[in-house]
Amino acid sequence: MAAPAIALPAPGRAAAAVERVDALFDAAFGQGLNPLRHLGALGYHFLWICCASGIWIYVGFDTSATGAWASLDAMDRGEWPLGAFARALHRYSADALVVVTLLHLAREAARRHYAAFRRFAWLTGLFALALLFLAGINGYWLAWDQLAQWSLTATIEWLDALPVFDGSLARNVIDDGQVNDRFFSLLIFVHIGLPLALLGALWAHVQRVSPARTAPPRALGWGTAAMLAALCLAKPVALMPAADLAFLPARIPLDWFYLFPHVAMASLGPAGLWAATAAFFAALAALPWATRVPRAPAARVNLANCNGCARCFADCPYDAVVMVARTDGRHHPRQAQVDPMLCAGCGICTGACPSSTPFRRGETLATGIDMPQAAIGELRARLESRTAALTGTPRVVVLGCRWSAPAATLEDASTACVEFLCAAMVPPSFVEYALRAGADGVLLAGCREGDCEFRTGTALAAERLAGARKPALRPSVPRERVRQVHAGITDAAALRAALDDFRAALARLGPRAADHPHPPKRQESRHG
Repeated sequence: MAAPAIALPAPGRAAAAVERVDALFDAAFGQGLNPLRHLGALGYHFLWICCASGIWIYVGFDTSATGAWASLDAMDRGEWPLGAFARALHRYSADALVVVTLLHLAREAARRHYAAFRRFAWLTGLFALALLFLAGINGYWLAWDQLAQWSLTATIEWLDALPVFDGSLARNVIDDGQVNDRFFSLLIFVHIGLPLALLGALWAHVQRVSPARTAPPRALGWGTAAMLAALCLAKPVALMPAADLAFLPARIPLDWFYLFPHVAMASLGPAGLWAATAAFFAALAALPWATRVPRAPAARVNLANCNGCARCFADCPYDAVVMVARTDGRHHPRQAQVDPMLCAGCGICTGACPSSTPFRRGETLATGIDMPQAAIGELRARLESRTAALTGTPRVVVLGCRWSAPAATLEDASTACVEFLCAAMVPPSFVEYALRAGADGVLLAGCREGDCEFRTGTALAAERLAGARKPALRPSVPRERVRQVHAGITDAAALRAALDDFRAALARLGPRAADHPHPPKRQESRHG
């Protein structure tokens, strides 16, 4: 039987380039701790460090225009416990936040993670990016040194270019008398309000992903925190002389992570900087509509085989499956319902459905939730027909993910390959089907560890194979004949090497085909 058509966009060249860069970091950190695979979580990590250090600074900070600089100067001289360290930590964690945010943006854009079901996350992420830069620039004003004076003056000049202000803001920085405590209180209010707004935007950013990864692995979190601490001790933040609006500083040590717009305005002018900023955000916001990324067909619920167990609801990475009251009058209180606008077309729900793991006899495999472009019954038929046709030893079945290394290139007389939409679309029963049909071993190939195209697929597949998550691979299945391998789209050689290693292990175990000389009858389980 021909392989079922899987109508999804293929990974592009940019995504392949990202994976090649990832491979370099994998060699240094390992797949699980590769920081490039945890950029979003690292962003939260650095944000919390920045907030915590900012709160400590605020406790010892004089919030008046005349006392702000003096209070920070006292911190640098050690008059406030850990004041100098907290100031440096606040600065460097904010800089690190910009770095990982921009890398996260570039990485997701290269992988075309901005359209279809990801559109909401992309747009809310752009809004969070704008708030991040606004909060960072505003934070420099509170020191009220010469750097703050220069940044505030440049920002007001930029804002005054808007017709709504028409030069009225400049009156606030004409002389020192204009920058009074009331104006300074406004700056502090803005610096507290913007990070709160940023947290709100980030909350919205992760609302359609489940579970949201907002914390990096412990080792990576402690490692990056230690690096920041070492940097703070080695290079404390220097405070410039107090602001003096009658004096124009000749040399300013810039923080290029946040203050580069001021330099750009010197070349482009206020109107030119507005045009460049608007063009940048408009281009990114238009990507979901300007770039053609086909939407995968959504999962479909088959009520005749849905018992309302909610496993598909629990495993869906994008909250596309919800449980609602029964509509067909059967005795089960709930049924699954799919929101096609949120569905990623990954098939993880199919792999989670207990109807996909039947052990009663029957002729067909029908599941409670299925993918129209890759029906689980057709995939099972292909698995059994290809396995039965294998010759030689050891006979291996490769269950591949279409977003990982191309498994089809491994096919030969003793190797059968069946492609799924995601590694977690593979029901654990398929391992047993392959072994009963005559395979000596089953290799499950998925995306690199921590880098599943659908976020949680490889992890869910591993939990099911280990028996830690339902539907689970039954204890009677010989685990030494089942192996999972992580291989990205550029890892064809690594996948081939993993197959060769698995073959060698199976050869030592010997053939298993004699245990099951004939393929079993097909089975089905109807819930209801």
